[in-house]
Amino acid sequence: MKQFDAVARVPGDPILGLMETFRADPNPAKLDLGVGVYRDAFGLTPVLAAVKQAEQRLVDQESTKAYVGGHGDADFGKQVTRLVLGDDAALLQRAGMTQTPGGTGALRLAGDFIATCLPGRRIWLSDPTWPIHETLFAAAGLSVAHYPYVGADNRLDVPAMLATLNEVPIGDVVLLHACCHNPTGFDLAPEDWRQVLDIVRSRELLPLFDLAYQGFGDGLEQDAYAVRLFTEALPEVLVTSSCSKNFGLYRERTGGLLVIASNPDALAAVRSQLASLARNLWSTPPNHGAAVVATILADEHLRACWQEELEGMRQRIVTLRHGLVKALEPYGLSEGFAHIAEQRGMFSYTGLTAEQVRRLRAEDAVYLLETGRANVAGLDAERLDALARSIARVVR
Repeated sequence: MKQFDAVARVPGDPILGLMETFRADPNPAKLDLGVGVYRDAFGLTPVLAAVKQAEQRLVDQESTKAYVGGHGDADFGKQVTRLVLGDDAALLQRAGMTQTPGGTGALRLAGDFIATCLPGRRIWLSDPTWPIHETLFAAAGLSVAHYPYVGADNRLDVPAMLATLNEVPIGDVVLLHACCHNPTGFDLAPEDWRQVLDIVRSRELLPLFDLAYQGFGDGLEQDAYAVRLFTEALPEVLVTSSCSKNFGLYRERTGGLLVIASNPDALAAVRSQLASLARNLWSTPPNHGAAVVATILADEHLRACWQEELEGMRQRIVTLRHGLVKALEPYGLSEGFAHIAEQRGMFSYTGLTAEQVRRLRAEDAVYLLETGRANVAGLDAERLDALARSIARVVR
């Protein structure tokens, strides 16, 4: 009996599938704006100098490869918690981080915690959101609902978002992108965040922040604004943090789930549940990436080096955004695509239709998702004019 014959084949992930198609394309001028990784002026995803130095230090000084425990590297947790929340001593006393395999692992751990310990809560996601949010929380057994975020005119629709959040049942969970919204690039302004906070507080919702791009939007401190606003005002908040983008540690799968509870006793109870859940997911997390991050953040020289490199990446993305809008001027399209310069982070909801995206791929080997989402960090400054010319052709 061959038992695998009955196993159905499922469609591949659209982003990973796009990567495979791109790699197989023989066109030497092909351009990958699909996969969400940062690329430098040479088209490479570099290993940061601060990371290289920290790794060498670990090679020279690391004395064991023993397990790091259910909550992971304690130094990593301490350092990243301060990176996210700042140095507010009172807040830190009721905050604790559980290290996870990347931000995705943190999201799955949060989903399992909600399903296990807060049964019956629905989780509300922005429309649109990162596609894995949808499948990940469903796999954790949660009921998924949506609040509006971007309207049909490809603009942030704050009134619609607030109106829907005002109708969310008491006690439900709402996932919020702390900065650099994926996939749209549209972020809430401080006054918008304060309105969301008022609703979350009045309806006793549990906010779950996805903080995957700290430092890629307006800067390290600025990008933590919403998280700090909510954690200072509310007794309970969940935050998933990723080091993939801001430390360039994509393949090291380095992240954490940060819990802010009303008091240390409540925090201890939640953390006991997280350790139990993690035991059945990955037992203990991988340590190399976490040790690198902890080493960098604890060392004044390495931290300064890292922050300089991170700011350089952020500024490059900002320059590319403005450069593309400028390149569209000769075609009379700069106003129609002005939102690209207004968005934040790696991604842009360009406003291109699925048919226009397919034409870009077929005619010019320009690869982006059929939703129109483009990875701005994959652009090449020297090819902005060519890209603008291609866009002009498909939109007319």
